[in-house]
Order: sequence, then structure tokens, then C-alpha cells
Amino acid sequence: RAIAAKASGEEGEGLARREALCAAAAAAAAALAAAPERATAAVKVEAVSGRKGVMVTGSNSGIGRAGAQKLFARGNDVYLACRTLEEATATAAAIRAEVGTSAGGTLTPLECDLASFESIRGCAAKFKELGKPLDVLVLNAGAQFTGETEPRRTVEGLEMTIGVNHLGHMLLATLLLPELEAAGAQSRLVITSSEVHDPLSPGGKVGPGASLGALDGIERDASFAMVDGGDYDADKAYKDSKLCNLLFALELNRRLSEAGSPVTVNSFGPGLITRTGFFRYQQPLFVKAFDFAANDLFRVAETVEGGGDCLVFMALDQALEGKRGLFYNNNLGPGFGEHQFQLTDPSPEAQNAEEARKLWDASAKLIGVA
Repeated sequence: RAIAAKASGEEGEGLARREALCAAAAAAAAALAAAPERATAAVKVEAVSGRKGVMVTGSNSGIGRAGAQKLFARGNDVYLACRTLEEATATAAAIRAEVGTSAGGTLTPLECDLASFESIRGCAAKFKELGKPLDVLVLNAGAQFTGETEPRRTVEGLEMTIGVNHLGHMLLATLLLPELEAAGAQSRLVITSSEVHDPLSPGGKVGPGASLGALDGIERDASFAMVDGGDYDADKAYKDSKLCNLLFALELNRRLSEAGSPVTVNSFGPGLITRTGFFRYQQPLFVKAFDFAANDLFRVAETVEGGGDCLVFMALDQALEGKRGLFYNNNLGPGFGEHQFQLTDPSPEAQNAEEARKLWDASAKLIGVA
């Protein structure tokens, strides 16, 4: 009798658990049904007046492609700086086919392999030959190799993540700064960074946090694996590169301000965007599971189009006119599946002026500029 009672009790508990799980599943399904189809920031752009010349690196995919297309659709002259001329040319053709040409802007393909100083210098020289105004330079391209155990190297032998995301962009910006300054009071330099530069952010606190330490690696020589001199960690290298972006912006703004330059430098984090080729170096099954969780289950990922809207805001919006040293981030909103693109304080390290100066000096030596 006791055994029968125990069995009956377990059956009742099991039934209760199943009912609870069913109720929870139903509640979750209802929440998913009521939520927006995808999380996206409601970014409205009140653009400054006039037709602008805008160069976007990494404009053949991801938010660079989306942003470039939106800029062109608004009637601007967009320079597609991509790793190969073939990619840039194909992107220009695809955008024209999708948008048409009625807005009046132009698309110009340019080769700019950020893993090659020669290619970067060639891109800058080609643009100068065009004799066209450059109102906005968007340093958007990015590389990350999370999951790999050995560092890839640029043509010059630099660790690829820092070489492309930070050093290559620094060289391009330095070469094109005269063109930006010639454009006048509305000229802008925009840098695509990320919230993962901050070890306390939702993305930054997963795994090793960003920190450049005493810059022992990058100050030593070009063979460094990590900026801080430590052993190679692909995940941390990417986070460090996003921190480098913000420190570069900090020091460049200081220099431009002291020189009385009209060029403003601002940065942004577009949010977690998984449905591009950005995670192609990670384990495919992990990427699929992560993509499903981020987009369909928890709805924390941003869309490519939403990220493109963030880029256009930084490039054109009136709210940034004459403003420098700002960081906008695509934060999670209060509601399920909501994002808010808003002014955000970068991490304390990203605001360290002395570290920014030291990073600039070490980087300038590596890229061969004063």
C-alpha cells in the first residue's frame, strides 16, 4: 500500500511538473508571439542638409553594406572601400539594382585591404586622384577570429585583429585627414566600435575582458600577439581592438581640437548582430545555436538593417553636428526584444587620456606616420 501510494505521489508530482512546464511553454510562446519579430533600434535620422561624400570601409557586407546602401538611397556620393576591387564593384552593382539611381548620388568602388599598408595607401591615393570632397569617413570594417588558437598576420606581420581593426584604420584616417579637413565644418570621422570594449557590459563580461595593460606587446615590436604582451587569445584580441578604437578616437579628438580642426570624431556600438559573415571563423554548430538563442529565443540581437541605421545616424544626423568624443551604443531596452540607440559612457579605460597617448605613439611607429 505504501509503495502504491508513493508511486501515485510520484505520478502526481510528475503530472504537476508536466503541467507547469506546459504552462511555462505556453507563456513563453505567448510572449514570443506578442514581441516584435526581431529586436531593432528605432533610429530616426534627421540628416544635415546637402549631398555628402561618404567613404565606408567594409561596405560589401553586414552593417557596412546596409549603411552604404541607405546613404546612397538618400542621394549621397558613397565610396565603397572593400578588401578587393571585385567585391567593391559587385557591391556597387547590387546596390544600384536594388535602389536605382533616382536619388542622384553616386557609388564608387575602391580597393582597401586593411591587412596591407600598401593597399591602404593605394586606396587613399586613388581617392585623392578623384578630386572629390570627403565629408564623412566611416571606419567600419572589422575582423575577429574567436576560436582560433594561433594569431593570423597581416602583410606587415602584425596580429590580424589589431592590424585590421585598429592599425589599418588609423593609417587610412591619417592619410585622408587633409581631405576631411578640406570639406569644412560638417566633416566627420565615425568609428564602429562595440560595447565589448567594456568588461562590465553584457557582451564584454563574457570571457576575458578587454584591457591593454601596460601596452607591453605593442610597444615592444611588430611581432606582438596581444597588445598587453600576453599569450594570444582571439576573443580578447577582438575586444582589445574595440578598446583601441575608442582610445584612438580620444587621442585624435585631442589633437584635432588643439589644432583647431573642424573634423569631429565619434564612435558607436551597433549591438549584437549575428546574421552576417562576421562569425564565420567560429565552430558552425555553436554559431547556429548562438544565432537561434540571440535572435529567436531571447531577441537580444540587432538586425543588419538596424545596425545600418545606426551607422547612417552617426554619419549624417544633425544631433552630432559639431560634437566630438561621443560614444553611442545600441543598448537593450526595457521591453522584451527592444533596443535603444543612445549616448553611453565608454569604459573607464577607454577614457584614459594617458593610455590613449601611449597607444597612439606605439601605433604611429608601427604604421610609419609621425
